[in-house]
Amino acid sequence: MAVGKNKRISKGKKGGKKKAVDPFAKKDWYDIKAPSVFTTRNVGKTLVTRTQGTKIASEGLKHRVFEISLADLQGGDEDHAYRKIRLRAEDVQGKNVLTNFWGMNFTTDKLRSLVRKWQTLIEAHVDVKTTDNYTLRLFCIGFTKRRPNQVKRTCYAQSSQIRQIRRKMIEIMTAQATSCDLKDLVQKFIPEMIGKEIEKATSSIYPLQNVFIRKVKILKAPKFDLGKLMEVHGDYSEDVGVKLERPADETMAEAATEVVGA
Repeated sequence: MAVGKNKRISKGKKGGKKKAVDPFAKKDWYDIKAPSVFTTRNVGKTLVTRTQGTKIASEGLKHRVFEISLADLQGGDEDHAYRKIRLRAEDVQGKNVLTNFWGMNFTTDKLRSLVRKWQTLIEAHVDVKTTDNYTLRLFCIGFTKRRPNQVKRTCYAQSSQIRQIRRKMIEIMTAQATSCDLKDLVQKFIPEMIGKEIEKATSSIYPLQNVFIRKVKILKAPKFDLGKLMEVHGDYSEDVGVKLERPADETMAEAATEVVGA
């Protein structure tokens, strides 16, 4: 080995050891606010690194998507536990993150529990545009039902009946979604109004059961509008404290000192 080479062998690491800093020390907690269509408005908290230089905290929060069970949003009502609602952060006001509806899904176990033997599964999906320019894709699912006092073990629908039912599903979903805005449409999803209507309309073709809108995707959203978001959040107002009346004697004393000072 040539003399004088590899001089850094004896010395330690360059720059020394970096001091370990807790990354959570630089983060802040923000409250997540759900739209006014849901019973529970305060749904949780989220974490973000504090504003530093050009990296702004609110920009890091915007467009985050939170997935919450509908049971939690409806005040712990367990009947809705199988539905998951996606909420997207649209705006940050103070320590509050205002969200808007961003889709819906079923839990896997609920979907699996519906699928059984000896019946026909019928699915349909359609792309619709609401009155406030949201483009959504709705997925519908339904199952054939045995008639009362039916002896036959199976209840299979013919392919022509399936096509008719699917056409009816698409027709109803389109009619319901295109006639209202996103806020009203979410109000239709919560009590499963569309599913019940499909069940009623298709009973003349073949009786159905367990008809649900199993999934909603938002394909395209209009440009962000703060006014519209505040409408969705309805009664929301930033907590700025309450104005307190000062006692009369305190006000008098203050006035007297002012005169003396003059």
